[in-house]
Amino acid sequence: MATEKSLLTKIREKELEMSVKIDEARNNADRVIEDAKKKSAGIISSSEIEGKKAASEYLRKEMEKIQGEADDITIHAIEEIKKVRENGAKNIPKAVEKTVAIVLSG
Repeated sequence: MATEKSLLTKIREKELEMSVKIDEARNNADRVIEDAKKKSAGIISSSEIEGKKAASEYLRKEMEKIQGEADDITIHAIEEIKKVRENGAKNIPKAVEKTVAIVLSG
């Protein structure tokens, strides 16, 4: 029986050792998981910041492009207005002549 107790005691000691090792492994795994969560939160945060910067830069470039196109359209419209005014100014004497002729004849 003494051998049995001694064997049971050894088994119990091994169980306790394994239990301690399991607890250490769990604690280590919990730390690894917590570190991974912190790192992933940091990566997500920096990705969001970089994404916002990229979106802002894209928006700025597109707005510059659109403003350039709007400026080109404005310049073209001003040139067209000048041409129309010049053509209109050339035709004013003829229009006045015709208007006077119609008024005087009527």
